[in-house]
Amino acid sequence: MKVKRNSKIFITSILIMTFFITGCSKSKDISNNSTSKPVIGAVIGSFDDTWRTSLRNELYEMAEDKAEMNIWSADNSQETENKKIDALIDSKVNVLVINLIEKSAAPTIIAKAQKANIPVIFFNIQPSEEDLKIWDKVYYVGSKGEQSGMIQGQILADYFKNNPTKDGVVHYVMLKGPDGHPDATSRSIHSVDAMKDAGLYVEKLSDAVASWDREKAKNEMRNFIATEGDKVDCVIANDDDMALGAIDALKEKGYFTNGKYIPVVGVDGNNSTISFLNQGTLLATVLNDASEQGKAIFNLASVLSSGQTPTKDNVNYAIDDHRCIWIDYKKITKENISDIK
Repeated sequence: MKVKRNSKIFITSILIMTFFITGCSKSKDISNNSTSKPVIGAVIGSFDDTWRTSLRNELYEMAEDKAEMNIWSADNSQETENKKIDALIDSKVNVLVINLIEKSAAPTIIAKAQKANIPVIFFNIQPSEEDLKIWDKVYYVGSKGEQSGMIQGQILADYFKNNPTKDGVVHYVMLKGPDGHPDATSRSIHSVDAMKDAGLYVEKLSDAVASWDREKAKNEMRNFIATEGDKVDCVIANDDDMALGAIDALKEKGYFTNGKYIPVVGVDGNNSTISFLNQGTLLATVLNDASEQGKAIFNLASVLSSGQTPTKDNVNYAIDDHRCIWIDYKKITKENISDIK
């Protein structure tokens, strides 16, 4: 009886471990990789976010027949992310690809990876310059948040120069990403600065954190409408999901019909924005090219997994002195929707 009981415990333990590994990953068991393909282990903040889902899909597509790609969700928890990273390191992946939840976690992650001699590629949230210097096998792929904010501001400046407000002041509301997120902060600051630099007089009526969430943004926009009414001249959203949430709320109040209109701008250039751009309910977005970033990450991971030193020639992207690859943002309007891939 004791032998049977111990066997049951052993089998149960194996099943739990198997569930943990396969439940978090779309690909094969990485600890028993019998092919010569490199094994790339990635942890992404959340699978719910539209932009990160696009990047994840690009990574899977790039890896097909070339690498074992194991992508896990951190469920927006740094503690969970740390556990997933530990598991990937223990399974001896060739390269780690990490979307930080908390920027302050970078040094600990780098130290663990360095001890195991596993190169690390961070994306979307950039570690500090000091953290990137810790080890020469740490890289970053991303876009500069200030550039996306500047483009948003320039879009609105062009709009209001052709459609001036009655009092000459642009009254705006803003829907922001999570507190402390560097892109959210940069977009919030530089969008407004770009309008001012273009000669517009601007006034913030209100802002709210909606954390990249369409439903939260919809509720916050309802609040803006209730408190500010027709004083709102435009909506600046730190990403497209929040921009679409704002449009949902505005539609409830009769906007975008019978000449009642408020310009809304977002960031990301998700496929979900195409119909809104065509309808004219979304004035414009700024393409944060998930496809291009995914390609850069995969090319970089492939070179690192082979033991080579990444260069522009073997990665096909320029790498700066801090081992960063930067993908430019791009303005997207109804006229160039085809640029959304």
